Amino acid sequence: MTVSIASAALSEADADAIATLFRALGDPARVRIVNLLASSGEPVCVCELVDALGLAQPTVSPHLRKLFEAGLLEREERGKWSFFSIEPVACKRLASLVDFEGCRLHH
Repeated sequence: MTVSIASAALSEADADAIATLFRALGDPARVRIVNLLASSGEPVCVCELVDALGLAQPTVSPHLRKLFEAGLLEREERGKWSFFSIEPVACKRLASLVDFEGCRLHH
């Protein structure tokens, strides 16, 4: 089940899960990683992310680990390289988080 940040009654468990996702996205480099992976049609090698981000591999790896541990990424080992992609269910969860259709705005 997907829950929106604008849901009428957000349970403590849902709030905790949402906060985990926001913490994982709480760094510009991690947001850029998710963007690069989301816009790619196939898994992306760590080496390509290093080049695209202009960051050293020892900097990129902890960001990937945080995103992976939050359930946002899938990892595939190919020889000595790791390839990453967006985890499909996480993609839907992220999309639902920013669904403010039911949001009540007061002017």
